[in-house]
Parts: sequence; C-alpha cells; structure tokens
Amino acid sequence: MSGRGKAGRGVAQQEKKSKSGSKAARAGLQFPVSRFARYLKKGRYAERVGAGAPVYMAAVLEYIIAELLELAGNAAKDQKKTRIMPRHIQFAIHQDEELRKFLGKVTIAQGGVIPNVHESLKKSGKSKKETQQSQQY
Repeated sequence: MSGRGKAGRGVAQQEKKSKSGSKAARAGLQFPVSRFARYLKKGRYAERVGAGAPVYMAAVLEYIIAELLELAGNAAKDQKKTRIMPRHIQFAIHQDEELRKFLGKVTIAQGGVIPNVHESLKKSGKSKKETQQSQQY
C-alpha cells in the first residue's frame, strides 16, 4: 500500500478508461472503423494501412449515406409515405446535383425510372394546321 488511498488509483484508471471503447465510438462515428481497417488490410490495396485511413473512410461514407438518407426521407415524405423505398433513393440521387454526379450511372434495383420527356417531344404553341403545313413538302 502506498498510503494514497483511492485518489492515487483513480487517476491511473481514468487514463486507461479513455482508451476503452471501440474505434468508432472514440471517433464519434456510427460506421465500424475496425471493419474498414480489416477490409483495407485484407484487400491488399497497399502494403501498410495507417491508423487514420479507416477512420477517414468511415467518416466520409457515413456523411454520404446520411446525406442520401435525408434526401430520400424528404422524397418519401413528399409522397406521403413513412418508409424509404428504393424509388425514393432513386429520386434523391437524381434531385441532388452532387449525388447525381457521384451516383448518376448506378442502377438501383426496384428504383424505376426518372420521369423525363425530351424537349422535342413536348407540345409547342403551334396549332395542328401549322404542324401539318410544315410537314408537307
């Protein structure tokens, strides 16, 4: 016994406790940082993987998913639905310019198609007689 009582032991335990918890919890993220680290190592993308790489990757993916889910939730609410369906995700991607640039070529199962009518197919202000006259040679 050192004679310091519990006060001396408490300081050492507090220092050890700050290290406890998952890497995701320490980074303040919901996505699993350790799993990303494992996949980066197993994938052989590089010989070595730094400690910050999986944290950064998890943070970026969490941000993108949160943004996408927020917009998809708004699309679901606009259609008076309580659940987000693939169709709402499809609408969210095509309504946001940055997401469209990032995920524009992605096929989403059960997402449907975005309603679009080409400009040349839209009715113009011309009457039927004018269009028939312009088509006759």
